[in-house]
Amino acid sequence: MNGVDTPVLIAGAGPTGLALALWLARLGVAFRLIDKTDNVAPFSRALGVHARTLELYQQLGFAEQVIASGLIVPSITLWARRKKVLTVPFRNVGEGTTPFPFVLDFAQDAHERLLVSQLGEMGVVVERRTELTAFTDDGDAIRATLRHADGSTEECVSSYLAGCDGVHSIVREKAGARFAGGTYEHLFYVADVDASGPTVGTGLHVDLDEADLLAIFDMKGAGRVRLVGTVKAGAMPNGEKAIGFDDVARRPMDQMHLQVQKVNWFSTYRVHHKVASRFRTGRTFLVGDAAHVHSPVGAQGMNTGIGDAVNLAWKLAAVVRDGADPSLLDTYETERIAFARRLVATTDRVFAIATKRGPAAAFARTTLFPLAASLLFRFRAVRYLLFHTVSQLGIRYPESALSVGMAGSIRAGDRLPWVAPNGDGTAAGNFAPLASLRWQVHIYGEAASGVRQACAELGVEYHAFAWRAAMARSGFARGAVYLVRPDGYVAFADATGGAERLEAYVADRPWVRGDPMEDLDRVRV
Repeated sequence: MNGVDTPVLIAGAGPTGLALALWLARLGVAFRLIDKTDNVAPFSRALGVHARTLELYQQLGFAEQVIASGLIVPSITLWARRKKVLTVPFRNVGEGTTPFPFVLDFAQDAHERLLVSQLGEMGVVVERRTELTAFTDDGDAIRATLRHADGSTEECVSSYLAGCDGVHSIVREKAGARFAGGTYEHLFYVADVDASGPTVGTGLHVDLDEADLLAIFDMKGAGRVRLVGTVKAGAMPNGEKAIGFDDVARRPMDQMHLQVQKVNWFSTYRVHHKVASRFRTGRTFLVGDAAHVHSPVGAQGMNTGIGDAVNLAWKLAAVVRDGADPSLLDTYETERIAFARRLVATTDRVFAIATKRGPAAAFARTTLFPLAASLLFRFRAVRYLLFHTVSQLGIRYPESALSVGMAGSIRAGDRLPWVAPNGDGTAAGNFAPLASLRWQVHIYGEAASGVRQACAELGVEYHAFAWRAAMARSGFARGAVYLVRPDGYVAFADATGGAERLEAYVADRPWVRGDPMEDLDRVRV
């Protein structure tokens, strides 16, 4: 587009903005990534990294680096009245459903530095101490005013603007999106400490007593843990900034026999539950915390923001690079706002129960819930359901305009189920091809005549996998056609296995096409 400085301007270089930048860079889309801070924050609240996020990182080739840098959560233990009331093994709870059947603890500051390093390897530098102060959307482009550290300003003209600038988003404010919701009455704290006791180095521990919430997370380093809890009532006479570790509720620590030797970092914060009224306004998009914030239940916030970023990235690439109709970008809001609303509603209900005051609420938390949970979590299916939900593997887009058809138990809009490679190395897993970030057809079993040739002519990758029983267990129909999006979701599924319906789907969405593959040896089998 004439007069455009960059196709995409990304405001905010937290995990969400960095993930968006990484995907755009791999997809060959130019952008500018700005952030008003001078560096990655030395400490941060987010800790949990879930399986779906690791799958998206695997597509870019650095999931194993993330895992090596973090700690796998071995178990979740609930405490009440100074005793352990339930321990749920969690190390490989999702085994067979994902290459990453666990929850990973990886501090956000280290996480951000790793993402910045990955961008650096591609020659991308975050423009630090550069702040978006205003912008206009004239219909043909975004005209943004950027302020630099020395006070000078510049105008940046971009085709699209991605607001990854957090809860206090200037992008959301200038775009005029409402941010409806509320703020919980409790003041919370987060602290990285050196400590000892039975809760240190033994997984995630949560105290259920009264309304003084405390969760203890393992971190890298001997005796290092992160505490997330509530500040005790009446500790704010001189304003929140004056609050220190001496003001936090001690009862949960005493009940879990935690001895804190050193406080390395401490901060307080309020918990909000809000969703923006819209995620797209013309050429402007809200992504991550700029679009939705919620309680820390399930460590969903950062992972949801990264999911937003990937969903938007490949669609921007299709429009900017491949000439797709800009209406494709409407599906970003359609797909992600529905999930955000459900997530905020769910975490809000759980959080309200966990923090509600009064004897009835305390009895429910300390007696009724542990009893019910101890019975239910004996069943692997219940543990799997918890993992499947928390890990975000269950996010689906069945109502999306991109989702057409069903084959086996897999409906278009579902995440592509994972099929593990054979232990003897004779068969590869079905996630390896996703590293191309291209549209691709998957056939499990024998393909119908003409499908492979059709894929070659359409320029769509073709991957055929020899049939195994594990595929049926994952829900695949033998010989069916599955067209997979760049982000690993099934866009089109056809149980007949023929080429005609696939060709019709692509004809309606010509930007799916790649370069025709005249040499069939290029089509992967």
